[in-house]
Amino acid sequence: MNREEIIKDTLSTLQQLPDEKLGEVKDFAAFLLSKLDDRLLTEGIAHIASTSKGYTFLEEDENLYTLNDAKEVYNAKR
Repeated sequence: MNREEIIKDTLSTLQQLPDEKLGEVKDFAAFLLSKLDDRLLTEGIAHIASTSKGYTFLEEDENLYTLNDAKEVYNAKR
């Protein structure tokens, strides 16, 4: 089924629903759009962060500390 057919079929179904159910459908559609907006925003932020040059100065800095400087070594198996 293509987009136009889905829209036509959905409109036909909506016309058969009682008024109180139409509000629920509207709310659900708004919820789906909100999820899409959130995903697009998150992907956009991730892209900006991954292409940012804001922390490139850290690549040039020498390592000030080594593992020998640690008081305790993290062990993920604990």
